[in-house]
Amino acid sequence: MTTRVQERLLLEQSLHRALKRDELVLLYQPQIEVATGQVTGAEALLRWRHPELGLVAPDRFVPLAEETGLIRPIGAWVLRTVCAQIRDWRAAGLGPLRLAVNLSGQQILRSRHTEALCAAIGACWTPVEGWELELEITESSLQTSENALASANLLKSLGLTLAIDDFGTGYSSMMALKLLPIERVKIDRSFVAGVPGDANHAALTAAVIAMGRALGLKVLAEGVESAEQLGFLRAQGCDEAQGYLIGRPMTAACFASLAGGACP
Repeated sequence: MTTRVQERLLLEQSLHRALKRDELVLLYQPQIEVATGQVTGAEALLRWRHPELGLVAPDRFVPLAEETGLIRPIGAWVLRTVCAQIRDWRAAGLGPLRLAVNLSGQQILRSRHTEALCAAIGACWTPVEGWELELEITESSLQTSENALASANLLKSLGLTLAIDDFGTGYSSMMALKLLPIERVKIDRSFVAGVPGDANHAALTAAVIAMGRALGLKVLAEGVESAEQLGFLRAQGCDEAQGYLIGRPMTAACFASLAGGACP
């Protein structure tokens, strides 16, 4: 127990310095339109390259950042970096594309947190026709927010698009999906992993796709790793897909090449 406490303390101290030392990096995992295979955008994924520990997995440091409140300055850095990357790609003639960023529940837990987040976004994001900056919010984040609808509407007013991440793992009601100003739901990889062989997973995945279409929402499936899974999603009318079959998280230069442009 003492060893674990010491390791956590060391990790927390290092995380405080990570931003100043430029140890945080973003990778981009491509997303495609299922019907055509065309690249529609990417999800920006945070990584920490620690000088001594090497590559620290997100599931080790993101919860720690959320517990300590560091997720807010780290989240602001992610948004600034993504917005700068969009400007670079536009200047290089790439796009238009959609870049998605995961939003922590801590960033919208209270109204003052949402206001701080909006200020950070407003300082770096200018809506451009065809380009989208999308914030992915988990179901649990919406449940813990004191005013989820007000927070979502405030973010929407900045010209952003909103998505529900890891859909199916929380307890969102159908009414919440209807009321919240979201454009996209992302089916959690735990469901996609079982299709098409697992009848229950196949039925649930098909139901989410049908529900999304009925509500006028785009549906994106995460964790697509086989041609059989992609074929099932295509047959069910799923809009978009993301996963190792399409592409692993990659550098900005590699993504620009995949999307058909040259990275500056």
